[in-house]
Amino acid sequence: MQQNKIDTCPFQEAMDLMSGKWTMTIINTLMAGKMRFKVLERSIPGINTRMLVKELKQLEKTGVLTRTAYATVPPTVEYALSEKGISLTSVLAAVQDWALKNMQTKN
Repeated sequence: MQQNKIDTCPFQEAMDLMSGKWTMTIINTLMAGKMRFKVLERSIPGINTRMLVKELKQLEKTGVLTRTAYATVPPTVEYALSEKGISLTSVLAAVQDWALKNMQTKN
């Protein structure tokens, strides 16, 4: 039986949205503006093509980013944050702030 949206926990919804290993990094990278696939891939050290494609599809499905394909040879694809994705800016800033404060106090 499927749960109603009213019955789901808002925190869990947010965590499900951001649960991919690279999700926050991709969103953070796209905060700089729209990017072509290869530029985005080069901007994220350590991610492989297959994983980037998977994460981008998931983020597009959830409405966090938009994908624009141009009919060129070779095909050109650009990714950008949607309004929903842009609304995560303050969340990411808070997480980064927290990390910076707590990275310095390790051990």
